[in-house]
Amino acid sequence: MNSSVLIESFAEFAKFKNIDRPTMMRILEDVFRTMIRKKWSTDENFDIILNVEKGDLEIWRNREIVDDNSEDIWDHDKISLSDARKIEPDFEVGEEVSEEVKLEDFGRRAVLTARQTLIQRIKDMEKELLFQKYKDLVGEIISGEVYQVWNREVLLLDQEENELLIPKAEQIPKDRYRKGDVVRAVVQRVEIVNGNPKIILSRTSPTFLERLFENEVPEIFDGLIAIKKIVREPGERAKVAVESFDDRIDPVGACVGMKGSRIHSIVRELENENIDVINYTENLELYIQRALSPAKISSMKIDEENGRVSVFLKPDQVSLAIGKGGQNIKLASRLVDMEIDVFRESETYEEDISLEEFTDEIEDWVIAELRRIGLDTAKSVLAVSKEDLLRRTELEEETIEDVLSILREEFEAEDNQ
Repeated sequence: MNSSVLIESFAEFAKFKNIDRPTMMRILEDVFRTMIRKKWSTDENFDIILNVEKGDLEIWRNREIVDDNSEDIWDHDKISLSDARKIEPDFEVGEEVSEEVKLEDFGRRAVLTARQTLIQRIKDMEKELLFQKYKDLVGEIISGEVYQVWNREVLLLDQEENELLIPKAEQIPKDRYRKGDVVRAVVQRVEIVNGNPKIILSRTSPTFLERLFENEVPEIFDGLIAIKKIVREPGERAKVAVESFDDRIDPVGACVGMKGSRIHSIVRELENENIDVINYTENLELYIQRALSPAKISSMKIDEENGRVSVFLKPDQVSLAIGKGGQNIKLASRLVDMEIDVFRESETYEEDISLEEFTDEIEDWVIAELRRIGLDTAKSVLAVSKEDLLRRTELEEETIEDVLSILREEFEAEDNQ
């Protein structure tokens, strides 16, 4: 294989892989210098001249002429006078000889190895470019065409036919994929696995919902409205806290749009995920009230030190606060970064008594366990069902029954007075 065929085939391959000319020149020179080092141990006294367009390659070996008896005759950059005159008869000591090295001088095996090395270098470069491209796209929405559907993941292809993966855990449970479908998702992360870039997409990430809002709501894209936090149960429900930096703009109204025009397209993209948009506030009590919407809270007790809040609601509001499968209270807790305990408001007893008043009948460790879950009065304990107390405390059923009996007797005694 002569140099022109080698370079032309490599240039064509590099062009197909979208490798720019300077990079291609650098790879070619690196490979040829490696060949030189293998044959002569060094490439310091060699010049390489490349013309990719014409497929030309010239390799020149530069050496200084020394006397045949010189001690330097074995240096890599020296040549004896007698050897130099074989190249050109009128050479003299001290002159420089530039001798052209033909590709064929390296041997057939070395040339074939060089060709394979060039192709491998391009493939490695392509992987690196792909990795860097998608590393810069982490957190951005991209589209891909479904190529193959497996049980544990879905394979997509982008416009350049690069492979993208959506693992099962990053799919909305209601998603159904068919070959040829165009799917939108956010770039979750990019990894190198066995030397190959692995691009992971997500449709369940809060970032995906955030980017959808940015696309649909110009005020968010322009920075007039900020998304403070997003929590999701993908495909089921989400809560989005937003804040406006312009007093003239209602952040919730802007996100929802006229007759829900802006949010409807987001809901459809997320397989009819129910999205609650909430006006963010620094007022924690008001923030919690908004987070538990649509339930109306009667009162609450916040324990910031332990990250818990007890909310009291009328009986008809409890189910609204908890939501289907506990979704509403779970998302609200994550939104405000506090554990929310819901209690029914007791309408039977008007006065309340601290649990500390019952230390002669209820052991201190039992009272401490009740206080741990936010119950420090008789009324608050009686407002919770026995089943809930069993679930939320470390107390045994018999102990709970004794406590409830003692508390009820106290209020019954008061009523009989």
